[in-house]
Amino acid sequence: MDTESLKRSLLQKFQEVSADRLQKIQLGVLELEKPTADQSADEVARELHTMKGEARMLGLAAIGQLAHAAEDVLRAERDGRAATEVATDLLLRACDTISDLLEDTEGAQSGTAASQEMVEALAAASGHAIPPLGGSRAPPRPAVPAVPVEQVEYEAAPEEPVYTPPPAAPPPAAVARPAHKAEHAHEEAHAAASNKALADRSIRVNVEVLDTLGLLAGDLLVESARGRLRASEAEELLSRFSRLGDRFLRVSELVQNIPNSVRNELERIESDLHMLRDDAFRFARKNGDGIETLHGNLAQMADHVAEARLVPLSTVFDAFPRAVRDIARTQSKEVDLVIENADLGVDRSMLADVRDALVHLLRNAVDHGLESPDERRMLGKAAAGRLGIRVRADGDMLSIEVSDDGRGMDPQRLREVAVRKRLLTDAQAAALSEREAIELVFRAGFSTREEITDISGRGVGMDVVKKKVESLGGSVGIVSRQGRGSAITLRLPQSLALMKVLLVRLGDDVYGMPAADVVAVMRVKPEDRMEVFGTLAVRHRGKPTALVGLGPLLGVNGGNRFDKPPAVVVRHGDDFAALVVDGFVDEREVAVKPCGGEFLKGAGFIAGTAALEDGRIAVLLHVPDIMTEVRRMARPVTQGTSAKRLKVLLVDDSPIARATESALVKALGHTVDEAQDGEEGYLKAQSQAYDLILTDVQMPRLDGFSLARRLKTTVGLSRVPVIILSSLASPEDRRRGAEAGADAYLVKGELGVESLAQTIDRLT
Repeated sequence: MDTESLKRSLLQKFQEVSADRLQKIQLGVLELEKPTADQSADEVARELHTMKGEARMLGLAAIGQLAHAAEDVLRAERDGRAATEVATDLLLRACDTISDLLEDTEGAQSGTAASQEMVEALAAASGHAIPPLGGSRAPPRPAVPAVPVEQVEYEAAPEEPVYTPPPAAPPPAAVARPAHKAEHAHEEAHAAASNKALADRSIRVNVEVLDTLGLLAGDLLVESARGRLRASEAEELLSRFSRLGDRFLRVSELVQNIPNSVRNELERIESDLHMLRDDAFRFARKNGDGIETLHGNLAQMADHVAEARLVPLSTVFDAFPRAVRDIARTQSKEVDLVIENADLGVDRSMLADVRDALVHLLRNAVDHGLESPDERRMLGKAAAGRLGIRVRADGDMLSIEVSDDGRGMDPQRLREVAVRKRLLTDAQAAALSEREAIELVFRAGFSTREEITDISGRGVGMDVVKKKVESLGGSVGIVSRQGRGSAITLRLPQSLALMKVLLVRLGDDVYGMPAADVVAVMRVKPEDRMEVFGTLAVRHRGKPTALVGLGPLLGVNGGNRFDKPPAVVVRHGDDFAALVVDGFVDEREVAVKPCGGEFLKGAGFIAGTAALEDGRIAVLLHVPDIMTEVRRMARPVTQGTSAKRLKVLLVDDSPIARATESALVKALGHTVDEAQDGEEGYLKAQSQAYDLILTDVQMPRLDGFSLARRLKTTVGLSRVPVIILSSLASPEDRRRGAEAGADAYLVKGELGVESLAQTIDRLT
């Protein structure tokens, strides 16, 4: 490697290492304000001293000068010559300046106006002279060192004093320094050796390479599963061949009076058949064992790739103490931030979204949640508010809780704000439960701040958090008590590359749901069904749970026709629903891929796809979107207290589809009669008066188009509005509905409470 290439390589290494080192320095500086600050001061001194030596060896004089001046301030603070608060602020600002210089190689070498101003401020606080840009009393060094960058701290400015904690009875400085310096050099050598040993066991890998490896591992797992399927089919073929051989042998035994030559040939064939059968079964056994071993190894490789993609949350959390301190100072508040289990990992591709979500939560907690010191004292609380981040693993999911001991949320005030901002009417706000009122903070444009500041008041924040978390397949939950504080919990998958899913069947198609969202599978018995506030429900573990046909919800088929249909109970946050399916396929780990093809892009309820061993593609469902629709069906916000109560006839041959659509209509405050096909629906329409008729298309005896045509040509029924509800969405089908006389045509896959309410209001 030539000199310039080596220099560029070392500069890049220095930038990477220094970014991590600055994070450690900032965390240590923040600890200076706490009673147990001596150990943190030692660590900060070591990191600054090492950075100074490395920078000077690489010719980055401005960074070395800043680190030197920062060392002087740290020493002055420990000697009592500089106020802790002033020193902390200056050291944090110095870290910001060094961070800027890391992105500016020319500025890092010769300095900038900002760096010079920072050096002067540090020198004024420490009472020391401004360190020369090139370093003092240090012999000149080549721009490119002959030793690896990990070893530079052994040689960095050896004659300069390094901060050490003052002894209980300090001896004269001239005598104390050499011993301390020797001890400190020994500690540095030991730390450097440990760091180098760790570096020798780790490398930096582009995350795109890991993404590719993850997808490849998933594809190999699918291919090995196909190999297992082919091995099973081969065993079945060999069994059939063996049975055919047995039949041939039995036939040969029945043949009499044949020439000896033929008899001898039959015996040879019999011997060959026995040998072939033995060889075939030995091959099948070895092949099966090999495929099982291969599948196990590939599964293990996929787990290791997924593990390699995990990054400790501390890489994000380490920046939070500084950020919280800065926000608290602008608010004149005191905050103690406590972080637990930051060593747990999360998928690298999720890191940015997790960081953004937590930044919003921390800003809101300091700004909205925590009271001022005076207010807290009046309430009998400690002057410093407590803000906590607690992480725990929950199977394949990660739970991150952000809590505070502040004022909590006032549901009534939240209702009033929603009405004042015209997000809800008075009647809608009054109908909200306490939990629903608290969850108003997730509405776009919602903010309890009347004035706009740099921190809040724009109505952007919590809705962004919810969208980010749900886009990752997670959920957000809130628990709040007035005067006691709030706790917001983010539940996220640890990995997005590989996911354990429950595969279910709708018709001939396979759909997958994240296993982490699945609570149970069940058979829906007729005696367990019930109706709660106009919504169809099923009793699950002693509690009513919303019952919805997954097929009608997705608009892919008419729903299950069994008396005891299978259902999957899913959970999102604190909400549960029983989704009726046609059958269960399997539970397995799949490689998640983005939706391919224009027909799936932007489709509702879909999170991705996965290849199966039989060649089919499983569509992976997005449970948060499904639960949002279920909640809207159960209690629509659009319902007003003055809405007209209608008598509606619902015609559909699918029991589950009828139940789902009936729940939608009843949730709007209307009464519903049901018919199983067009013929029965027409007879009911003749015998009773209805304000509205909803009909499916594909039904036995009389389809929906024919029913609409017959209704519109019958005296006394022609003026009753008819709405066609169908999974058929082509322009041709819509044209046929209009020609039959239907007043509206709604596609089941696009059906929601609001769209149905608007259509009914328009027609009635």
